[in-house]
Amino acid sequence: MRSEPPSVSQAGDTVAGGGPSPAEQDRRLLTLFEIAKVLVAGHDLETMLPELLASLIQTIEAADAGMLLLHDPADGRLVVQATQGYDQDTMRGFRLAPGESMSGKVFQSGRPEIYPTPEATAAAMTDMTPENREVFQRGTAGLGQPLSAIAVPLVKGRAKVGVLVLHNQHRPGGFVPEDVPFLQAVADLIAIAIEDTRLREELQAARSLSEANRLKAELLSTLAHEMRTPLTSIKGYTTALLMEEATFSPETQQEFLQIVDEECDVLQDLIHDLLESSIIEAGFLRLEPQPVRLPRLAKSVIDDIANHAPRHRFLVDFPQGFPIVDADPRRIVQVLRNLLDNAVKYSPHGGLVVVRGEVHGEEIVVSVADQGGGIAPEDLNRLFEKFFRVKSGLGRHVVGSGLGLPISRTIVESHGGHIWAESQLGQGTTFFFTLPLKGLSQEAVEQKEPSDD
Repeated sequence: MRSEPPSVSQAGDTVAGGGPSPAEQDRRLLTLFEIAKVLVAGHDLETMLPELLASLIQTIEAADAGMLLLHDPADGRLVVQATQGYDQDTMRGFRLAPGESMSGKVFQSGRPEIYPTPEATAAAMTDMTPENREVFQRGTAGLGQPLSAIAVPLVKGRAKVGVLVLHNQHRPGGFVPEDVPFLQAVADLIAIAIEDTRLREELQAARSLSEANRLKAELLSTLAHEMRTPLTSIKGYTTALLMEEATFSPETQQEFLQIVDEECDVLQDLIHDLLESSIIEAGFLRLEPQPVRLPRLAKSVIDDIANHAPRHRFLVDFPQGFPIVDADPRRIVQVLRNLLDNAVKYSPHGGLVVVRGEVHGEEIVVSVADQGGGIAPEDLNRLFEKFFRVKSGLGRHVVGSGLGLPISRTIVESHGGHIWAESQLGQGTTFFFTLPLKGLSQEAVEQKEPSDD
């Protein structure tokens, strides 16, 4: 803590009065202790600084109102971060240049100042810009300039952090030099807390950037790995078909072309997932809801997937009279396709895949169950993370981008539903998603029901 004496700005008057009483000293020590507890708690500045300012004003008898202004490195000005006794929303427009008004002068000099009289405060504020003066008058709710004030710099090492300002609106001479050591101690604690908070935020930003870079690297690695196999296959079979010295039967040529076609589908799916993920991240996901018959939708998706999964049997189980829901059919098809693709990929030996629909209160629940190897409990909570891939445990690589489930989650949640999975190792996996029963279709059903009685 600095020990230089405060400067007392005078306009013909001097500061009188003795030091704080023992009771006052005890109260200030208690306030310091409470402030230290708030600082140690590590709250964000929006929460922490108003609490500290309120404690100070309750402790300093002369203080009726006050502000904490922090230096904004972006434009070099002092910005109001917290207020007591004034309108904080209005005062956020109060931006002082170094050397401007009381706070700017204290910030520039790095020394505390006492303004004991109305004349001293007025003199210190004469160079305030018209814009800042208008904001100050509105923010102080017509109280006018203070009759006395004290301003203490917030400094950490050589870094100027901001200024603490307390105002007295009722009497001149309210602040005395004996107030400075206590307020400087508080200011030093606040400066340390602010710098520590900023360092934590910078560290978090660095970690977030590092995580973003890691995800990008993981994406490139995943795409390179996933694309290598189909590209190698496509290249191999097309090269073989183009060899002049080799002849293949029509059946063999057809087989080669079928493989090339399937591998092109794999590449198309990978690129589609990547583009969809980019659209969702950019906030451009748009839904076009319309009345949807889910049993019919599920059957059409299964009919398409069944052509590529001869080892599997598929069952669609929806009760009679299953309600029509308002949803984007193209997006719900995307969710069903992702879940059914997963069911097929992770049960490569075949088995039964069941798509079931149920009505639970004001929502419908659709489930997709397979008879694959199941998912370990520690992996269930990570299923909807980008690029996360469950190891199949089958000694084979499962092709995919790791984006299908995160995309499905976003689509379902955008409809007002939620999605989850249940599984046990060796007993298969069931994915569930819900959609709310609301919208024009449901309103039409509710209006029609009374007339059917």
